[in-house]
Amino acid sequence: MWWLEAIGWAGSVLVVWSLMQARVLRLRWMNLAGALLATGYNLVIEVWPIVAMNGAIAIIDIYWLIRLYREAHDEQIYEVIEVAPEDAYLGHVLRTHAEDISEFHPDVLTADDGEGGPHARPWCFLVLKGDETVGVVIARAQGEATVAIELDWVRPSYRDFTPGEFVHRSGLFRERGVSQVVWDNPPASSEPYLRQMGFTQSGVGHWVRTA
Repeated sequence: MWWLEAIGWAGSVLVVWSLMQARVLRLRWMNLAGALLATGYNLVIEVWPIVAMNGAIAIIDIYWLIRLYREAHDEQIYEVIEVAPEDAYLGHVLRTHAEDISEFHPDVLTADDGEGGPHARPWCFLVLKGDETVGVVIARAQGEATVAIELDWVRPSYRDFTPGEFVHRSGLFRERGVSQVVWDNPPASSEPYLRQMGFTQSGVGHWVRTA
């Protein structure tokens, strides 16, 4: 039966392909789909050791998917740490991921290049999960009550989640007297994230939300 063989091959391809994914959530979903297909195929042809192996893989994937979704918005899991623009570790993160960052934020500025005005000293935040840095948010004051987002970067493996929300929803900006957050020319792929964070589009490439 050609269709049965096709199911078996599809399961194997999905399992292998899943291991090539940088995004942990995508990896788990693809791995689960492949394991379920492989389990079904081997059930039909009665290869019990492979059924047991793929069944175990599927259970492990389900466990991790539940955990990942449960932790995605948990303030007890993620932590925001403010650092100085000249912080050595911040510089290390930005240099290490410079190619990926420049793909989405080619004009990011991090240096302390003045006081007040368009080049006010930026506010820099690291988003951590345990001891792993999963995101960086850099913002710069524009006037007394407005701040502009210059960088909201997420490590590729966490790009199916929104760790930047722990900065945007934390009240960190509001505590500094900010009433409006703006983001000019964000990556086109960021629109769902922007809307989720409460931004609305106001003109071409200009997004605004209240702090």
